[in-house]
Amino acid sequence: MKPIKLGIIREGKIPRDKRVPFTPEQCQQLRELFPHVTIVVQPSDWRCYTNAEYEAAGIALQEDVSDCDILMGIKEVPKSELIPGKTYLFFSHTIKKQPHNRGLLQHILREKIRLVDYECLVDRNGNRIIGFGRYAGIVGAYNGIMGYGLKYGLFNLKPAHLCHDKKELFRELRKAHMSNLKIVITGGGRVANGACETMGAINLRKVTPYEFLNYTFREPVYVQLHSEDYYVRKDGGTFIGSDFHKHPEDFRSTFSDERSFASVTDLLIHCTYWDPKADILFTLDRMKQPDFRISVIADVTCDINGSIPSTTRATTIDDKFMGYDPVSERETEPFSKEAITVMAIDNLPCELPRDASDGFGKHLLERVMPSLLGDDNDGVVERATIAGNGELTSRFEYLKDYVAGA
Repeated sequence: MKPIKLGIIREGKIPRDKRVPFTPEQCQQLRELFPHVTIVVQPSDWRCYTNAEYEAAGIALQEDVSDCDILMGIKEVPKSELIPGKTYLFFSHTIKKQPHNRGLLQHILREKIRLVDYECLVDRNGNRIIGFGRYAGIVGAYNGIMGYGLKYGLFNLKPAHLCHDKKELFRELRKAHMSNLKIVITGGGRVANGACETMGAINLRKVTPYEFLNYTFREPVYVQLHSEDYYVRKDGGTFIGSDFHKHPEDFRSTFSDERSFASVTDLLIHCTYWDPKADILFTLDRMKQPDFRISVIADVTCDINGSIPSTTRATTIDDKFMGYDPVSERETEPFSKEAITVMAIDNLPCELPRDASDGFGKHLLERVMPSLLGDDNDGVVERATIAGNGELTSRFEYLKDYVAGA
C-alpha cells in the first residue's frame, strides 16, 4: 500500500484542550496494524499525555508537520495553523451552522483542505460510531452530585479535573453521603449511560419511573427516563419513537405536569439530545411554582436557552456552577438559598482527558482507521467528509448559504 504519514497535531484553540486522538500505546498499535503508516506527534506542553510518554513509546516528536498526509486533532484548528491541501480530522462544530465557525469552514474551502468531522462519523443508519459522550455523562453526573453536596453542606468532593483518572474520581465519590434524594437521568444514549455508570460507582439503587413518581424511599435512588416517559402526542395518540424523532413538534413534555417528575426530583442530570422543534422540559413559569422541587441541575447537554430554560450560558471547568433565581429570572450565587444550582459545562470530557482520550482512540482504531487508511468500502469516511478540493460534499451542500454568510 502507498505510504502514509499521519501527524497528531497540538491543540491550538484557546482554552487549551488536553485530549488527544491517540494515546502513546495506541500509536504503537496503529503502527502494528498499519505497517504502511508512519506516525509523528507535534510537541505540546499541555496535552494530557506528555511528550516524554510518546517518546518512551517510540513515537517521534516533530514540530513541522507539513510533510504529513493526514493531520488529527480534537477541537477546531485555528485558521492560521491549517496547512493547505491536507486531510484533517477534528470536531469542526460547523454542521449546525454555528456562526462563530463560519470563517473556519470558508478558510478550509479556500485552502482546498479535506475536512473529516468526527461528529459526522456514522454508520449506514446514521448512528454515530465515535465520540466522547460516555465521559461527558460520567463527569456531568459527578458534578451534579458535587453541586448537591456543596449546596446543602453535606460533603465536598474534589473537582473532577483534579482527579488523575476515572478510578480516582469514583474513589472520591465514596465521600458523598447522601440522604434520600431522588435523581433523574434523561436519555438513553452514551451520555446517559455514562451518567448511570457514575450512579453505579456508588451503588445507587435504580428504580422504575412508576416507583420514582409514586414511592418514597429511605435511601438515594435514581431513574433513567427515555422520551416515552415524559413526552406524549398532542393529539392523544400512541407514542411511537420514530414519529417523535421525525416530528417532535407533534409531542408535548409532561415532565413538569402536576404530580409529575418536576414535583418529586431533587437532582436532574439532563443527558438527552434535544431538537429545537421539540417541547422544552419545563418553562420558567413552572420553575416559580412551590411544588417545583428540583434544586440542582446538571445540564450535560448544555443547550443554551434550550430544553432547560435556566441554562442561559455555559459554565466552565474552573467555575462549574451558577445560580438561577426562578423568581427574578436572573443569575445569582450558585449555592444561595433561593437559587437553583446549575452546572452547564460544554466540554465535560476535558475533566478526565486521559480516560476520555483512551476510549476515543479505541473507537478510532476499531471503527475508523481501517476506512481512513485503507479501503472505505462502507463509506464511513466519505459520509463524514464535509469538504474536499475546495467544495462541500453532496451530503453537506445544505451548508452553502452558511458558507456564503446568509
